[in-house]
Amino acid sequence: MTPVRRLWHYAWPYRIRLLAALVAMGVFGAASAGLAYLIKPIFDDVLPNREQLGFVVGTMIGCYLLKGASSYVSTYLMTGVGQRVVRNVRNQLFSHIVNQSAGFFSSRMTGRLVSRITNDVNQIQLAVSVTVGDLLRESLALVGYGALLFYIDSGLALVCLTGAPVVIYPLVRLGQRVRRTTRRSQEEMEHLHHISTEAFSGHRIVKAFSAESHEVERFKSSSESLFRTNMKVMGSIAALPPLMEFLGGLCVAGALWYGSREIVALRLTSGEFASFIAALFMMYGPVKKLSRVTAGLQQASVSAQRIFEILDVHTEVVDRPSARPLGELQQSISFKDVGFSYEGSDGKSVLQNITLTVQPGQMVAFVGLSGSGKTTLVNLIARFYDVTQGAILLDGVDIRDGTLKSLRGQIAMVTQDTILFDGTIAQNIAYGFRDASQDAIEEASRIAHAHEFIGELSNGYETQVGEGAQRLSGGQRQRLAIARALLTNAPILILDEATSALDSESEELVQKAFTRLLSNRTSFVIAHRLSTVRRADVIVVLDAGRIVETGRHNDLLQRDGGVYKKLYDMQIFDRPRARPTEFEDVERSMSGVGYMANEHADLGVKRDD
Repeated sequence: MTPVRRLWHYAWPYRIRLLAALVAMGVFGAASAGLAYLIKPIFDDVLPNREQLGFVVGTMIGCYLLKGASSYVSTYLMTGVGQRVVRNVRNQLFSHIVNQSAGFFSSRMTGRLVSRITNDVNQIQLAVSVTVGDLLRESLALVGYGALLFYIDSGLALVCLTGAPVVIYPLVRLGQRVRRTTRRSQEEMEHLHHISTEAFSGHRIVKAFSAESHEVERFKSSSESLFRTNMKVMGSIAALPPLMEFLGGLCVAGALWYGSREIVALRLTSGEFASFIAALFMMYGPVKKLSRVTAGLQQASVSAQRIFEILDVHTEVVDRPSARPLGELQQSISFKDVGFSYEGSDGKSVLQNITLTVQPGQMVAFVGLSGSGKTTLVNLIARFYDVTQGAILLDGVDIRDGTLKSLRGQIAMVTQDTILFDGTIAQNIAYGFRDASQDAIEEASRIAHAHEFIGELSNGYETQVGEGAQRLSGGQRQRLAIARALLTNAPILILDEATSALDSESEELVQKAFTRLLSNRTSFVIAHRLSTVRRADVIVVLDAGRIVETGRHNDLLQRDGGVYKKLYDMQIFDRPRARPTEFEDVERSMSGVGYMANEHADLGVKRDD
């Protein structure tokens, strides 16, 4: 279906309001035509003979009252329908985007998605609330004026309206041009949103590299491109009213020539001619407005098309029709010949032939070089993506045969990139468990060793963290994320570099908390901290998307030529000093840099163990 027809489906539930608005618009058109018709008795009866003065005055007042009331009612009803339609479209669009898979977001830019929800939806709001209302109201007014013209003199009306077909061709051509340039304008606006979002979210990097002027130039360049495209749009729109005015002038000239002959021949009175000319002039306003309405509809059609392009994308991970709730983990989590390829990767596998069985309560550490598939593998456990080969089984049941809610309800996750939402600290900790009591929130915070610094804040747990929690340190943000995971009390834990932002002292405290937390829980850990890896029950070594080794730390180190031993010798693991030194404080402050230094040992950066 066309975008306009699809939008109509959103308006259909409000058809009663639309019908009432249409009736009001019909009254508006009839009252407008009635005012034009009153010119006839004014010239024929009131002015020369002072006859029917009371009737004409009363009727005129009544027409103005009807016109004003019907305009208000139709505008109010149409605006209400428009706002409801736009609300539903925006809600559906946001819900659709949020429910997409991780692959959807990895292939699309945040600023461009936000532009669809804001800029494109606003264009539709303007069209549905105002443009469609103007289209119907002015069209019905034209019908009323046209009926009056033919009632007074059909021949004269035909003379005046002979130029109407000439208007259609330029309207169609200009409408097509407006549509093309509007799409480019929307794309430029989307790009502008992307640049702004990127610069604002990465403001620290921008400042660190003194790249403010570079970002300003990028914005200016995009803004200039948007300006030029918008000028093309406005050039097309601005051409319509003069064209309509010129054609209207031709009609008036033709009416004067023909009407003067009819009056001389006594086939037309002066009042009828004056009423005819008045109606003709009154038609100019609606015609001029309709020329702009056409451009507005073209712009809204482009925005609707861009919105439906997103709504027609379905990459979300959804429940199968036969899906049933999964029971809590009792026996094992098994990977059976699991393979995975990202959409659009031309079949290139990120993971291949992953076969592994994890018993309840085991701690499994995934290690390997960057790009080996560690994070992708743990993302498959939570079904952020679905496997493209093989299966992941929970107690022998394919997790794709279970409901997402029952699966993810058993999983708590802490990632390297700590995400906190704009709200209070308590709300962020209870994000996945909104009915949690204050005591439960504080207990989770104590285990994560966050309670102490929270108590030092001005409003404690009611402190607003703000966007991105920029006022908190990296370690504080990470401990809040750990408290959030602890509160869910899930039987399965996924820790993706969960202690990477903590200094040595904080990490030691959190590791003690993890010792209690990991008891009787199944955990999957991605870590470069040697202390974390050594505690694992099973270490899974990944290389180029394949499992190449499994075992305990000491066992893997004894394998000459093994991948794990090579990683260990390359100092890929972040290792604490064997004993304290006078530079211990420096070592702790640089703990976040340690991994980078080890990974780039070939550049001459070495650390003592």
